[in-house]
Amino acid sequence: MTRGMGWGSGVAAALVTVLLVSGCATQRTAPPAKQVPAAQSTPGYKIGKPYQIGGVWYYPAEDFSYSETGIASWYGNEFNGHATASGETFDPNALTAAHRTLPLPSMVRVTNLENGRAIALRINDRGPFARGRLIDVSRRAAQLLGFYGPGTAKVRVEIMAEESRALAAAAGRQPLPGEIKPAAAPTSTVTAEALPGAPPPPGAVPPPAAPSAVAIAARVPQPDGRVWQEPVRPTQIYVQAGAFITLANARQLSQKLSTIGRTEVTSAFVGAQQFYRVRVGPIATVEQADMMLARVISSGHPEARIVVD
Repeated sequence: MTRGMGWGSGVAAALVTVLLVSGCATQRTAPPAKQVPAAQSTPGYKIGKPYQIGGVWYYPAEDFSYSETGIASWYGNEFNGHATASGETFDPNALTAAHRTLPLPSMVRVTNLENGRAIALRINDRGPFARGRLIDVSRRAAQLLGFYGPGTAKVRVEIMAEESRALAAAAGRQPLPGEIKPAAAPTSTVTAEALPGAPPPPGAVPPPAAPSAVAIAARVPQPDGRVWQEPVRPTQIYVQAGAFITLANARQLSQKLSTIGRTEVTSAFVGAQQFYRVRVGPIATVEQADMMLARVISSGHPEARIVVD
């Protein structure tokens, strides 16, 4: 997997974002190939432009409704002290993670679907670029989630919207049009103005002091290591090859892939739009899912991915 990559600000097309985060990605025409810029040294708020790794295009975007399932892995000492895509220094004992498309920084809740453990993590890096993985967490996060030994786990990743907005503001994100209403015009007539350096008139209320850097940092949410326990229910692993608006197209792909494994077509809604998802499975283990993913990709579907239901 690749570390230390950074991207400038940029926003993917809204439709592409919805399809990706919902697990309904269809085949798209890739933009012209371009080099991925090197990591920036100064931390700040970063979204990033579309980029290509291993023949697959990724579309970073700001999405405060993000929720997705898949397989998590972890990375540790081999990257200790290296620069992350956000410009920070990687610490395997920090509660951080790498994600392909979420803004840097963001806060996510990661739930291990195998044991019900859930923790908050701060996204500060890009990855993982192993094809069958959804998120790379730090060594300490893997320990808290209970998959440090096995190395992988079935997980659900959900953005924590309020905390992510606070992180974004603290990292220098500028408000988008309509996010903050303009200040209301004064309703009383201004009758006097103090001269520069002159003492305030009697009874005047001084303007509030700007918050200090320490005060701002104290308000920025940070993962605290708390582990939530959620109920555990049975889950299955699938390889999702694609999703279509037209049922006939989904059935056609399902028939094609039936020669390499059991397939099914299921429906799902993204907003008001219905999609038909083509999946291979269920698959018993992560290792078998990795092998099936490779077969689906080699059959001409490079954006296939592993999902958990």
